Amino acid sequence: MIRRPRRLRTSKTIRNYTRENFVHAHDLIFPLFLISGENQKIPISSMPNIFKLSIDNVLMEIEECISLGIRAFILFGTPDYKDEKASSAYDSNNIVQLAAKAIKSKFPDVWLIADVCVCSYTDHGHCGYIREGKIDNDRSLDLLSKMAASLAKAGIDTVAPSAMMDGQVEAIRTNLDKKGHEEVSIMAYSAKYFSSFYGPFREAADSAPTSGDRSTYQMDPGNSDEAIIETKLDIEQGADFIMVKPAMSYMDIISNLSNSFSIPLVAYNVSGEYSMIKAAAQNGWIIEENVVHELLLSFKRAGANLIITYFAKEYLSNRSKE
Repeated sequence: MIRRPRRLRTSKTIRNYTRENFVHAHDLIFPLFLISGENQKIPISSMPNIFKLSIDNVLMEIEECISLGIRAFILFGTPDYKDEKASSAYDSNNIVQLAAKAIKSKFPDVWLIADVCVCSYTDHGHCGYIREGKIDNDRSLDLLSKMAASLAKAGIDTVAPSAMMDGQVEAIRTNLDKKGHEEVSIMAYSAKYFSSFYGPFREAADSAPTSGDRSTYQMDPGNSDEAIIETKLDIEQGADFIMVKPAMSYMDIISNLSNSFSIPLVAYNVSGEYSMIKAAAQNGWIIEENVVHELLLSFKRAGANLIITYFAKEYLSNRSKE
C-alpha cells in the first residue's frame, strides 16, 4: 500500500488543522525607537515603515499595535546627550525611562522590555567603558547594572542586557534584587553574534562605534558550541529568557539552544534581515507577505518561543485580512 502524506495537504483547511507550528500575536515582540520632543515621527531610511518616535506618537503606535494583538514591546532610545560614561543611560529623565512611565500609565497591562546596553549613550559607540583602547569588562558591569535598575524603577517589566560583557546577568540580577526589583525579569542576549546584519539598526539607534568594532565581545559567527557555554552561564546567573541574535542565519543555534535548555527562547529577527526582505519586495523579486510568514514560521519550527521582529504589525495586519 502506498503511504500518501499528500492527503493532509489537499485543502487549506486541512493544512491549517494539521500544521505543527503557528505564529500568533502573543509570539511577537515589536521594537520601538524613542526620541525626545513632541509630534516626532522620523523615518529610518534603511528600514521602510519603521520610525523614531516621540512619546506622544509612541502611545498612538502602541494603541494601534494592541488593536492587532501585540502587547509586548522592546524599547530603544536615542538620548539627548552622550558622554564617555554613558551617564544618560541611567538618568531618570532619559527618553526610555520617561516613555516607560507614560506607556505604563496609559497601558498598564502591556509587557515592556528595555534594551540594556550603552552603545547609544557613549560618545565612542561601544557597549561599555573604554580603558587604554579596550573595553573594561568589569567596570562596565556597574554601568549596566545602574542602567537596568533605573529602567526597572521607571516601570520596565523586563531588562534585556545586550552588551555581551562577561558576568552582566549576575551583576544586573544582584543589583535589581538589592534595589527591590525582584520581580523584574532578565531577557539575556545569550548568543549575540558579531554580525553584519545590524547595519540599519545602527542608523535607527545612532549606535555605530566611532572606531574599531565589537568583535572582541560579541560572538564569532563561526562558533556554535560557544553559544551553549554563553547560554548556560546566563541561566546560572539568573536569566529568565535567553535569546539568539540574529535569527535568520543562526537557526541552527536556535535549534541547539531549544534542545539544550528548558527556558523561554527569543529569536531576534534583526534590522538587516528586515531591510533585505523589504528591498527585495520593493524590486518585485519576492512576495513580501508570503516570505515573512514563511520566515516567522521557520523561527518557531527551529524552537523559538518568542520573536522580536519589525514585521510584527504588518504581519498581523495581513493575517487579519485572510
